Amino acid sequence: MPISLTPRQAEILEAIREYIAQHHRPPSHPELARMMGLASTNGVFKHLAALQKKGAIELSPGLARGIRVKGPAGLPLIGRVAAGSPMLAIENLLGHYPIDPSLFTPRADYLLQVRGLSMKDEGILDGDWLVVHRTSEAKSGQLVVARIGEDVTVKRLKMRGHKAELIPANRDFETLHLDLHHDTLAIEGIAVGVIRNLHARA
Repeated sequence: MPISLTPRQAEILEAIREYIAQHHRPPSHPELARMMGLASTNGVFKHLAALQKKGAIELSPGLARGIRVKGPAGLPLIGRVAAGSPMLAIENLLGHYPIDPSLFTPRADYLLQVRGLSMKDEGILDGDWLVVHRTSEAKSGQLVVARIGEDVTVKRLKMRGHKAELIPANRDFETLHLDLHHDTLAIEGIAVGVIRNLHARA
């Protein structure tokens, strides 16, 4: 079971994870306060104490950077993506799950909750979690997470020069044809795995 965090606690935990990934050390309390837009470190202490109580982190008293994220690195689960927002924006996060990113090749960055049945013939069903490696580049034939305008979709990419096709795996859905000279296609990531979420269909 995932640790139950408030949206603000999840945001702070994600900020700590990202800082550690970038700097290979935990943030200090003043750094964390600045990152989270807090006026003082008092708010940081309260949030860290709550995260420690819930078992998400371990604190070492007296150390300037005494924050240790517990368990495997884990992956953030993203729900319905808000129009125009980054994939990992807090309004999209449904939680953080203890899944080791290094189990996947290339390394996984996040989980995306699938909506709909457009890829059902590839075994990707409504409610499943797609394991995604974050990248802005993809090769023809790969299963991609693509942003077209305000929408994010999961489809098989096929490239022919400046023409792109986003192909579903369900006869009830039509292939989307794009001319990259005037249509905008942004790759958000490539699929590196699928986790069957039976609970979503229970």
